[in-house]
Amino acid sequence: MKRYLSIAVVVMALYSCESHTYEDLEVPTIIVDKVTYDADVKPIIDANCISCHSENGSFPYRKLLTYSQVRDAIETSVLLERIQLQNGEDGIMPQTGRMPQDKINIILKWKEDGLLEN
Repeated sequence: MKRYLSIAVVVMALYSCESHTYEDLEVPTIIVDKVTYDADVKPIIDANCISCHSENGSFPYRKLLTYSQVRDAIETSVLLERIQLQNGEDGIMPQTGRMPQDKINIILKWKEDGLLEN
């Protein structure tokens, strides 16, 4: 009986554990200003996307190095859908794992604001 109880406790403990980064646990930032590519989006793209989406990357056919390339990807591809996928889902970008929601929200607000460059 004691053995079964111990196993049950271990199983419950394993299923109740969740892994979060500090960024996931932070209170979401409310974006009130207009989002622009140069000030807000480019740093996110540079940090998360260009290692694959550049001339020497895994996906050089869809470069994300300039404002017009990123804007076109937002307007003509499934970029917004893919960055919102959850870890483990097919097609997630970046492939190394989901960006923090605050970063995704900035990109979504950029589209909502009209894809402003400056």
